[in-house]
Amino acid sequence: MVYLVALGYSSRRLSELHNISFKQITNWVHRFEKEGVEGLKDKKGRGRRSNLSNEQLERIKNLVINENPSDHGYQSVKWTGPLLAQWIDKEYGLTYQKAQVYNLLEKVGIVFEKKKGLVYKV
Repeated sequence: MVYLVALGYSSRRLSELHNISFKQITNWVHRFEKEGVEGLKDKKGRGRRSNLSNEQLERIKNLVINENPSDHGYQSVKWTGPLLAQWIDKEYGLTYQKAQVYNLLEKVGIVFEKKKGLVYKV
């Protein structure tokens, strides 16, 4: 995207064509101008901070490992991303999409495997 902007393409037009926010493209351009290629590499701490505290993340981890959805009134035998999103909304009043829930779970060592569902990786 940075290269295309350098060639003269409009950031707004690129955002429409590639379904990437205009702000993200301009952030990349500014980081490249300031830091070069190093500015485009992923670094720890970039991105939005979680609205969940470490204690809340641990609670979710324990929930997935030790409790069943049926214990909380759900009609399921396994936790899923959408189900956890519902639980988080009900428990903490925070709305998360399925992909965001899986990203949160990775932080506490739980990954989604197609055949097994949510699995804790020690």
